[in-house]
Amino acid sequence: MHILITEDEAILAMHLPMFLEELGADSCSVAATQAEAVREALDHKPHLIASDVNLAEGSGPGAVKAIRSHPGDIPVVYITGTPEQARIADLGAPVIAKPIRWLDLVEATQDHGLPTPLPADKE
Repeated sequence: MHILITEDEAILAMHLPMFLEELGADSCSVAATQAEAVREALDHKPHLIASDVNLAEGSGPGAVKAIRSHPGDIPVVYITGTPEQARIADLGAPVIAKPIRWLDLVEATQDHGLPTPLPADKE
């Protein structure tokens, strides 16, 4: 499973791929702008998009809309400091408010094929 992360906050953009790969993603790509996200998706079609709403250039919902017009309907999980904007922009999409509670991300990604992580004592 390939996940496209659209995030312009450098520290979060650095940690999300590691966390999602720990959950079972095969690969992740990171885009900091709307245009970069669209290019990344066209180069390597994602199975899931994890997107912020407000980006330094463009918006996450704008990127998702553009991406969905090319390779098709790709599920999205919004990770944002403006959850109400995400809910308005993409009705029904899971929304995780920043600061992230990692368990919320685990639950949101399980619906899209990433496994439930085992507790350390069960591995």
